[in-house]
Amino acid sequence: MPNTLSSSRPQVQDGDTLAAIDLGSNSFHMILAQHMLGQLRVVDRLRETVRMADGLDGQGGLSQAALQRALDCLARFGQRLRGVRGLHVRALATNTVRQLREPQAFLAAAEAVLGHPIEVVSGREEARLIYLGVAHAQPPKPGQQRLVIDIGGGSTEFIIGRGFEPIERESLQAGCIASTRRFFPSGKLSKKKWKDALTEISAEFQQFAGLYRALGWHEALGSSGTHKSIGEICAAMKLTKGAITAEALPQVRERLLQADSIEQIDLPGLSGDRRPIIAGGVLVLEAAFQALGLQKLLVSKAAMREGILYDMLGRGGASDPRDTSIQALVTRYAIDALQAARVESTALHLLDQVAEAWDLDDDDARMLGWAARVHELGLAIAHSQYHVHGAYVLEHSDIAGFSRQEQQVLAALVRTHRRGVPKSAFDALPDRLLLPARRKAALLRLAVLLHRAHDSDEIPMLELSASGNRLQLVLQRDWVETRPLLRADLLGEKEGMPGLGIDFQPMVA
Repeated sequence: MPNTLSSSRPQVQDGDTLAAIDLGSNSFHMILAQHMLGQLRVVDRLRETVRMADGLDGQGGLSQAALQRALDCLARFGQRLRGVRGLHVRALATNTVRQLREPQAFLAAAEAVLGHPIEVVSGREEARLIYLGVAHAQPPKPGQQRLVIDIGGGSTEFIIGRGFEPIERESLQAGCIASTRRFFPSGKLSKKKWKDALTEISAEFQQFAGLYRALGWHEALGSSGTHKSIGEICAAMKLTKGAITAEALPQVRERLLQADSIEQIDLPGLSGDRRPIIAGGVLVLEAAFQALGLQKLLVSKAAMREGILYDMLGRGGASDPRDTSIQALVTRYAIDALQAARVESTALHLLDQVAEAWDLDDDDARMLGWAARVHELGLAIAHSQYHVHGAYVLEHSDIAGFSRQEQQVLAALVRTHRRGVPKSAFDALPDRLLLPARRKAALLRLAVLLHRAHDSDEIPMLELSASGNRLQLVLQRDWVETRPLLRADLLGEKEGMPGLGIDFQPMVA
């Protein structure tokens, strides 16, 4: 199945345009920037209030109205991107899509109207990108730590970082839309309801508040529209000049609770589209102030979308955060680095020979290389079924820089690098990734098989060719005949490869 969406592009060049799309639970954002002389110059911004989280039904379903709002917005974003030369696009979905029972159904429709792939990121990866955006917009002082809080529609992220690197990241299911729906479902407001809700959310924040207080910070910043709105309210009430303080926030809350219902809220500086969700936003922020002992929070101009832009500059290059994460896994699980390097080298050599025939690109090569480096991760748990253990760890860990789909591909490659290929191995992947994932799995299987002996002997001849679903490997006869285990394994692969939809033919010459 060919990939009909935009494929990977080479490293960003001067004059290229980068587009970052943030499919938030409340709003969808798109920012376009031109890369010039190592800098990013914003050329356009689009924002639409989609309020996808309002369409969640509690069982992972999404209302037709919310789905249509999302698709209509993405169609407009896609129209803006058409015809842009030198375009690099990264679109990320967050909390609401994470909660969907069938996310692939939504993503398939969304990708079709946008015209570009959409990835889903975990809460902690979302937090990393938020911090990256804030750090670039407001560079921190050398050596100083800062706290960044982002109250989104469905979740709230808390990050402590130093310089441009996050130290701790947390994501909790307590956004402005989610909290408004959770604690004020009828729309009625009261001081008792507020007090009970504040107690409940504050208790959830206690799970990390002690660690954060111990780490400390020199300044605190709030990212996202919620903080901007509350800062504007504080300024309109003449409580501050736009910052949010421990003295101002209770006064905002008291003014808010003068209303008997959400639709009656009358706060100076509050926009109409924020009124339905401001109660949840103020509630979450007050709980954060109490749990963390905050005195003052500055409002940042940046958010995750800016972080996506700056992250795109590093992806695929020497500063790709995914390389760092893979190396951390190699170290943490004491993976045999020499064996991993042998397997990676052979796997990439095989890919080079079939890349054109199988339509595999640089992104595929990077993913194959990472899978080779961590394919033995599961040995740290047990030798029996180690490929299964490794796949589980890779799919369910927080791995900085990787989207959920990227982790699912990585896990699928490790799961299928030996033994039988279960029918469910690739079920989590979107259709556009299925064929290249199966093909990369075949290459990894061959590389692992060729290095099963864990020795450093060079392979004298290694010729691979592909045509459709047929794969032919030619090895030197004398070399194979002195390795009876390898010969048996190669013959066994004729039975294993069909599980990947591939007809494998080993040959000697």
